Amino acid sequence: MAFDIEMIKAVYAKYPERIAAARKTVGKPLTLAEKILYAHLWDGDATQAFVRGKSYVDFAPDRVAMQDATAQMALLQFMQAGKEKVAVPSTAHCDHLILAQKGAEEDLRSSLTASGEVFNFLESVSNKYGIGFWKPGAGIIHQVVLENYAFPGGMMIGTDSHTVNAGGLGMVAIGVGGADAVDVMAGMPWELKFPKLIGVKLTGKMNGWTSAKDVILKVAGILTVKGGTGSIVEYFGEGARSLSATGKGTICNMGAEIGATTSTFGYDESMERYLRSTGRSDVADLANDVKEHLTGDDEVYANPEQYFDEVIEIDLSTLEPHINGPFTPDRATPVSQIRAEAEKNGWPTKVEWGLIGSCTNSSYEDLSRASSIAQQAVDKKLKTKADFGINPGSEQVRFTADRDGLLQIFEDLDATIFTNACGPCIGQWARTGADKQEKNTIVHSFNRNFSKRADGNPNTHAFVTSPEMVAAIAISGDLGFNPLTDTLTNANGEEVKLDPPKGEELPANGFAVEDNGYQAPAEDGSGIEVKVNPDSKRLQLLTPFDPWDGKNITGAKLLIKAFGKCTTDHISMAGPWLRFRGHLDNISDNCLIGAVNAFNEETNSVKSQLTGEYGPVPATQRAYKAEGIPTIVVGDHNYGEGSSREHAAMEPRHLGVKAVLVKSFARIHETNLKKQGMLALTFDNEADYDKVQEDDTINFLDLDQFAPDKPLTLEFVHADGTKDTIVANHSYNEAQIKWFKAGSALNLIKEEQKKNA
Repeated sequence: MAFDIEMIKAVYAKYPERIAAARKTVGKPLTLAEKILYAHLWDGDATQAFVRGKSYVDFAPDRVAMQDATAQMALLQFMQAGKEKVAVPSTAHCDHLILAQKGAEEDLRSSLTASGEVFNFLESVSNKYGIGFWKPGAGIIHQVVLENYAFPGGMMIGTDSHTVNAGGLGMVAIGVGGADAVDVMAGMPWELKFPKLIGVKLTGKMNGWTSAKDVILKVAGILTVKGGTGSIVEYFGEGARSLSATGKGTICNMGAEIGATTSTFGYDESMERYLRSTGRSDVADLANDVKEHLTGDDEVYANPEQYFDEVIEIDLSTLEPHINGPFTPDRATPVSQIRAEAEKNGWPTKVEWGLIGSCTNSSYEDLSRASSIAQQAVDKKLKTKADFGINPGSEQVRFTADRDGLLQIFEDLDATIFTNACGPCIGQWARTGADKQEKNTIVHSFNRNFSKRADGNPNTHAFVTSPEMVAAIAISGDLGFNPLTDTLTNANGEEVKLDPPKGEELPANGFAVEDNGYQAPAEDGSGIEVKVNPDSKRLQLLTPFDPWDGKNITGAKLLIKAFGKCTTDHISMAGPWLRFRGHLDNISDNCLIGAVNAFNEETNSVKSQLTGEYGPVPATQRAYKAEGIPTIVVGDHNYGEGSSREHAAMEPRHLGVKAVLVKSFARIHETNLKKQGMLALTFDNEADYDKVQEDDTINFLDLDQFAPDKPLTLEFVHADGTKDTIVANHSYNEAQIKWFKAGSALNLIKEEQKKNA
């Protein structure tokens, strides 16, 4: 991992000149986000002004990070790019394909058996192409990145929407699909629409039960799940400086839940402390040399309304702990109001499980604060009334927490310590009884709480809160419990009250670890052969998608008109389907099975125009493909919200869907569709969504004139012979139209490689 310091030196060497040029270009003081973006322009020319929310810009990220579930498809694509080695520092992390059922040791052993083929594939590809490999059990990708790779002022992309976690150390870190990662690993420019800027001014200082998690839970309630789309959120103010680096990471992590491109904080003393504590004093020294460039200009923060597109102000001194949910992370409720909300909405108040961990909240500080509540329960003769589970964020965090006695405190309260992995957060929770689909409530410190996400049960009401609040609510077993005011009855029949949590920002005796789980790649991987069994159920080499034939798409059928929230979890479910993330054909059997059909309000039940009968979405689409009939998907607002998983784009593409027409897209999913050679379109008039009928035949009237800034016209022919002509907008530029014409961005890369060979 020593190669990083030279890369960081090179990045910081660019800052003075590029920031000076950018300040002259923009003609006013710069935000932190603008500084980082201008410092990472692909061509290095900071003399061009870009229009926020409109200009497509080429960037040169410093590094790439991939988690195992998405790395499979990313690396299968990279293998076709014709490159001998990755062009920038890159890592693969095994954290998603690990079960949470019985406990760390047994679950890890079972997962190595169940997913060994995939882990071996990732290890061999990483070894061959110069990619650092983090073994199963090493930890959750974003915690590991924060501990080892993130650095102030850097730019990183990652094949997971929560790559944004690294903003806690002052990066611009952005979640992308695997095809975007291939661009960067292949040494090509990476394209992004220049983001708008949202400023969040934090004043005051947190106290008592309030934590950094409550900041983002509050922001999510203000902006909603789509309010940050196309924007970078920049936090500043005295309150921001009072937060720990890992607390900042928590806030940035859940920026994905408001649709933000990323979130970030300016470099400060808490970041310096974290860098030095995690063995990166050399990085801290370098950052200190250019620290004036690693935060926004003073004038920006003094008069934020003049420099941000939107400004939000939050007083940390008065911020109340929040509990967000169920079924969406932006339904924000202060703890003092949660009981009334539960009674009003019929939410079960008996809490069955409390879960601490995930990439959002699994740092040493998180475990420290939660364990202080657990210790009180032990001391005050309380027992948990809900089951209790803990996922440490990394082997370094786990080892240090174990050394300092934190894990023993949880175990004294009968908690289960799961593997250093995503576990329940990503649906890898083998929860007993979930198949009964009973109505129930759980609380967790994760980032997402979509229906069925954690345990597969659509009736599980999942609520997001801080680790310390999870501990308190698990002890009480009551969703409506407010530890700020309420008491509990202990084993002696006494009324006792929990004191506010206490914790350590960083371990007093430093971090420690025996084996952090990192494996460096071979110096020369040319002799390494990556083998994929053609009969494998888990892995499948990719076949290039067909290029566009240059003609209008005609005679297309409607596959599904999705109603309401349609996240990437609805389009391509996780949980048990994670095992097929490296096999496009097999995982395509989950294509859109969670989407609600607007015509019958059922999931995985659509009408086939071939038979007139209702059946599963994937089977219906495979029948259309077999007959050579093109199809389209119609959707609602913020279509593709959630994970960066490009499978949600690749599956319909593989099965023969030609276009997705919606009211609005989530950023990553729209890009993923474009990268895979599909048409990502939005209604010019949102009311036209209601004109789409179940038996429609669709004709594109002017696709043969596809051009930037020129809407497309679609004809919807209804079963009774009437027609509606619908105007569809798009955001394709010239380069993206070339992706479409070539059949995918990867096809275009291969074409250009051949030309340059």
